[in-house]
Amino acid sequence: MENENKPAFKRLYSLDALRGFDMFWIAGGEGIFVGLATLTGWPVLQWWSGQLEHVPWHGFHFEDMIFPLFLFIAGISFPFSMAKRTAMNDNRKSIYKHVITRGLVLVFLGIIYNNGINFDFAHLRYGSVLGRIGLAWMFASLIFMNTKLNTRIIWFLTLLIGYWLLLLLFPAHDLGSTDIFSREGNLTSHIDRLLMPGRLYLGNHDPEGLLGIMPAIGTALLGMFTGEFMLSKYLNDKPLRKVLYLVIAAIVLMIIGKIWNLAFPINKNLWTSSFVCFVGGLSLLLFSIFYLIIDVWGYKKWAFFFVVIGMNPITIYLTERIVNFNSSNKFFFGGLTAIMPETWTPLIDGIGITAIAWVFLYILYKKKIFLKV
Repeated sequence: MENENKPAFKRLYSLDALRGFDMFWIAGGEGIFVGLATLTGWPVLQWWSGQLEHVPWHGFHFEDMIFPLFLFIAGISFPFSMAKRTAMNDNRKSIYKHVITRGLVLVFLGIIYNNGINFDFAHLRYGSVLGRIGLAWMFASLIFMNTKLNTRIIWFLTLLIGYWLLLLLFPAHDLGSTDIFSREGNLTSHIDRLLMPGRLYLGNHDPEGLLGIMPAIGTALLGMFTGEFMLSKYLNDKPLRKVLYLVIAAIVLMIIGKIWNLAFPINKNLWTSSFVCFVGGLSLLLFSIFYLIIDVWGYKKWAFFFVVIGMNPITIYLTERIVNFNSSNKFFFGGLTAIMPETWTPLIDGIGITAIAWVFLYILYKKKIFLKV
């Protein structure tokens, strides 16, 4: 009888689909489109193939948003998770324990992902994608749990403006550069060179270093603002208007990011404040589109392909590092590749790797096996 009085929390199918769309590119999707570009030579596909590579430093490609989009999605999920735990009578101590444990476990998994099982601690790489997600999400969650909306907004602005001012006012001179936003001359890289243990990914800079956690918390907070808005009853009877507000907020963020870019370049490696705003707006726009099509208009069947991936994102991320999908692809599709013209090879490889990864995740999905941290 007690359970009947507890509110039910509907899972956003669109959020699972968007998470799967994000991970699709890691699970072989990039190879499909690179293969299509190679095979057809079509300008639009060649342009998109270029978008599937990171920019060297300043600037933006689609590839640069895969990581922050995942952090943004994790942010959206947290208000729902917290509300569900609260409704199930979890006390705050239990929620704190979950948040901190999850953050630290992701840091640990990130170190394992980078280095494998390795005990040469002096030469390990400690910065990682999972570590950045874990710490940024953890600190954003602690802010969310202990503040009201107005204070959260102040935190968000302080983090982004404060990060900008730090890089503006305290340039690095240890490598002789006078460009305060260059790899050699920025404060973020300088702090990593001074304080990060082990090795840095780029020698004199690590894109998942220490100070960059500061603006990344802003990315997670943007997701939490979105999740809180979706969880609220505001405009629940007018979903199209709710989507309109999301789209307007997305466009405003992207404009702010582009304007800020003039003074503080959009740069994923530094996770600049302009990058947070521009990619946060683009992430919000993608979520708005997925939410509109799937949860408002009810077109769900097409999204199942992505949902299967989105329900096990950490699994596929770690598995891609541990399991040689290229070897599996050669086993199943090598014969087809051998009889087709060479120009078909990249496309067949991309489809093969994606298919193998998806079937693996589908088996886990059907058996309800989900790796949750």
